[in-house]
Amino acid sequence: MTGARTTLLFLLFAPVAFFAAFFLAPMAVVLFSSFTAPDGSPTFAHYARVLLDQYHWEVLWVTFRIALLTTVICLLIGFPLAWYLVRIVKWRAWRRACVILIIVPLFTSNIVRSFGWMVLLGRTGLVNDALVSTGLLARPMRFLGTETGILIGLVYILLPFVVLSVGNALAKIDTAFEQASADLGAGPARTFWFVTLPLCLPGAVSGAIMVFALAVSAYVTPALLSGGQITVFSMLIFQQYSSVFDFHYGAALSVTLLVLTLLLVGMAGRIGEAGRRA
Repeated sequence: MTGARTTLLFLLFAPVAFFAAFFLAPMAVVLFSSFTAPDGSPTFAHYARVLLDQYHWEVLWVTFRIALLTTVICLLIGFPLAWYLVRIVKWRAWRRACVILIIVPLFTSNIVRSFGWMVLLGRTGLVNDALVSTGLLARPMRFLGTETGILIGLVYILLPFVVLSVGNALAKIDTAFEQASADLGAGPARTFWFVTLPLCLPGAVSGAIMVFALAVSAYVTPALLSGGQITVFSMLIFQQYSSVFDFHYGAALSVTLLVLTLLLVGMAGRIGEAGRRA
């Protein structure tokens, strides 16, 4: 019994030590720094500076608006795509090829993908050329330096998270439930709304939370595609740490963004849980 307990403690030591060293310790340093002045004395001045400045709330609104729109668009595109891969595609080789095409971009750097979109979304880029040549636009549209450009880049980068999580949830649904619903007289739309959607809601909520958390903290894509015209909160944090070297103020910005994000993610989780129970 003692030997088994020793083995268990030894096996738990490595992951607990890793979690403490690389997750808890950095978070503790940032949290402690946000509540201290440069001379080490405790202070709330950094949080007062963050929360009482209208500019920060405007940047927060832009940040959360972009993240929320990214999440909604990823769900609207990712859900049908996951449905197509799980329920419609019967040829296993084609399904694997599609999944590989979806996840391959994840193996490349965000910087590379964002630079690719800078080329595609430019005034003489492929997107504007296609829109003008097909008559959808009379002249090239400005994408770079706008929220539309940032949304396109973030949706492209984060879409695989929704497709994989929703696809996994759809694959686990027992089709007998849907067949039973059809046998009882429910149409396809009613079966989807009252049977399929609630069963795959946990997967959709998980994908949405991942996309929202990654979008609200994204730095590279907004920084490159905004062209300096739009500021998100992660850019303010990076500026304090890399240019101004005000680590205490940067820590207060980081903790503020983390707390607000956790609050919104918690609300989304409760809404998803309520929808699943309903």
